[in-house]
Amino acid sequence: MKIEAWLFGGIGYFFAVVGVVYGFLVKWEEPVGFLALILVGGLAFMIGSYLRFTAKRVGMRPEDRTDAEIHEGSGEQGHFSPWSWWPLVLALACAAGFLGLAVGFWILYIGAGLAVIGLVGWVYEYSRGDHAH
Repeated sequence: MKIEAWLFGGIGYFFAVVGVVYGFLVKWEEPVGFLALILVGGLAFMIGSYLRFTAKRVGMRPEDRTDAEIHEGSGEQGHFSPWSWWPLVLALACAAGFLGLAVGFWILYIGAGLAVIGLVGWVYEYSRGDHAH
C-alpha cells in the first residue's frame, strides 16, 4: 500500500499547488475554483494518510514486493454479505434525499430518517448472528 499512499500524496500536493496558482491567477476573486482544488488536494492527502497508516499496520503485501508470485495473493480478500438488503435501503434513502432537494424539502427529512435506519441496520447486521433479522 505504500505505492498507493505515495500516489495519493503526490496527487494531494499537485492539487494544492494548482489551487494556489489558480487563486493567484484569478486574484482570489473567484472563490469556488481555488477552494475546490485545495479541497480535492486535502481529500487526496486524507486518503494517502489512511493508506500509509494501513500499510504500517498490515505490512508488505504481495503487490508491494518485486519478488512476489501470483499465488501469494490468493485466498480470502475480505468479508462480504451478499444477502444483505441494507445497501438497498440506503440507496432508497439517497434517492429520497436527492428527490427532496429537487421537489420538496420535506422529502429530505424522510430520506434522512430512512438513511439512519439503513445505516444502523447495516452496522448491526452481524451483532445477532447470520440471517438473524
